[in-house]
Order: sequence, then C-alpha cells, then structure tokens
Amino acid sequence: MIAHIHGRLVEKTPTEVVIECNGVGYAIHISLHTYALLPEGENVKLYTYMQIKEDAHTLFGFAEKAERELFKLLISVSGVGAGTARTMLSSLEPKQIINSIATGDVATIQSIKGIGAKTAQRVILDLKDKVLKIYAIDEVTLVASNSNKEEALQALEVLGFLRKSAEKVVEKIFNEDPLATVETIIKKALKNL
Repeated sequence: MIAHIHGRLVEKTPTEVVIECNGVGYAIHISLHTYALLPEGENVKLYTYMQIKEDAHTLFGFAEKAERELFKLLISVSGVGAGTARTMLSSLEPKQIINSIATGDVATIQSIKGIGAKTAQRVILDLKDKVLKIYAIDEVTLVASNSNKEEALQALEVLGFLRKSAEKVVEKIFNEDPLATVETIIKKALKNL
C-alpha cells in the first residue's frame, strides 16, 4: 500500500493532480478541500489511499492525514463508494462532516449531491460512535451547541429574518465556533444579515 507521495506537482485540476516522484508521474484523485490547500508547482506531500478493484487501481490523495482517515471511515459505510466519499469531502469541510455525523445532522449530510436520506442516515448510524470516539467529541457539548444554534435561529426569525438566509449565516458562525453561546451567534449573525 502507498501511504504517501512526496514529489513535484506537475499538473493540478480540481479533481486530480499529477505528482512526479523519481521520474514517475502519479495521477492522484483529490477533493476540492485538498485542491484548495495545494501550492502551485512546488514539492508537495500527499497522504494517499489506494483502491484496488478488478478493473482499476486508483490512488486518492489528501493534503491532511485527518482527511484521509475520514475518507476511510466514509468508504467503510455500505453504499458509500470512493467517488461519493470524495464528493462529500469536496462539498463540506472535513470538520463539518465530522460535526454533522456527531450531532446526527441528517439534513447537512443529505445536502451533498448524490446522498439520499437513507444513505445520510446510514452514514450517521454507522459512524457516529466511531467519530465521537476518534475525535474525542463530548456528546453533551454537541447537544448543547445544537440547541444554541436552533435557539439563535428562532430568535432571528422573531426579529424578521427569513429562516433560509439566517440558517446559512448561523451555520457559518457555528462551523467557525461550535461552542458559541446563543448571544454570540445572534450578534455575529446580525452583522452578516
């Protein structure tokens, strides 16, 4: 198994890179998250996961070890293949996916293109305990944080803001600071609405 590749970045697209290592160019599939973290035309190191199938050997690359580990967790779920896992990591930040799984947020997981309600529920069901254990997330803290988020949304609605636009702003604030108080969320949201 190839654990990582260190070499010169030769080609870079949002879905694939080619890294030259000792005269060999490795085509490596990447997520948009990794794409955003890669420098232009420099020496890079990608943590990799090699998927071997009957008809293909595919290499997936990640700028961060944590993203690779999350990818491995996602593909362990029945019905989630490597392509779907890569789409998930391209649609949401790894931290958002982890928080969504830990809090049981089906809507966020389902908002990813190609993920239906059943798949989203299966991802949460299969991975919630693993995510809470691996990332040492305190379930009590998450429940309190989620209720803070909901309370802030309700307050913003009372103030006359549309729920859809308020949700986007509150979600962004919540992702930056998952432990924010209701007051903090509302104050920051009012500045951005």
